[in-house]
Amino acid sequence: MSKQTLQLHSTVLSIHSLDIDADIPAALLKLPLFFISKTYDELSIVCPSSFEINSLDTEPNWQALEVVGPLGFSLTGIMANISGVLARAKISIFSISTYDTDYILVKKQTALQAITELKKDGYNVVAE
Repeated sequence: MSKQTLQLHSTVLSIHSLDIDADIPAALLKLPLFFISKTYDELSIVCPSSFEINSLDTEPNWQALEVVGPLGFSLTGIMANISGVLARAKISIFSISTYDTDYILVKKQTALQAITELKKDGYNVVAE
């Protein structure tokens, strides 16, 4: 099976930790790219760094590598393979999955190294 194509998004993102009962800003839902996750213990929002959120903690300066999809649910090992390439290169990731695809967030300062390592491993990486 050939390796997937990944697209580097130019938007710089921040990962926010919020109080479990915090309100989600209505304006967030109008942004072209954001992710919201809630569990019994936490509420996390990933959104453009330019969007201000009153959060408990923030981890800024991430960029998203999108696995160009849609990906079928029967496909296996996609995230394991990509994260393995990046782990061997000592590049930290934050992964997010949607219904159609996966996103691998890397720190902005490691994005070029991540692209280089992925290309060396046979992935096609394109930029926005």
